[in-house]
Amino acid sequence: MKISQEKKEKISEQILAFLFNMSPKAVFTSHIAKELARDEEFIKSLLNELKNKKLIIEIQKNNKGAVYLRRSRWQLSNSIYSLYKSKQN
Repeated sequence: MKISQEKKEKISEQILAFLFNMSPKAVFTSHIAKELARDEEFIKSLLNELKNKKLIIEIQKNNKGAVYLRRSRWQLSNSIYSLYKSKQN
């Protein structure tokens, strides 16, 4: 089933809002997918699009510096977080 670009943009906005609410904590792809009730692969494709637009940052290491082999955590970039925060006030 094909999803329209308009719906993809709305889901991307939901992802950004969720990451803003979770900031500064980085969130795993699976947690984002669970919160938005969407498929992980679909969410990952949207996350990669947002990363390419430099709206979010992909974190591929844990707190001890070990590289994740099959997982990624995500958070808003600093500039986007500042922009969202200024719009809240």
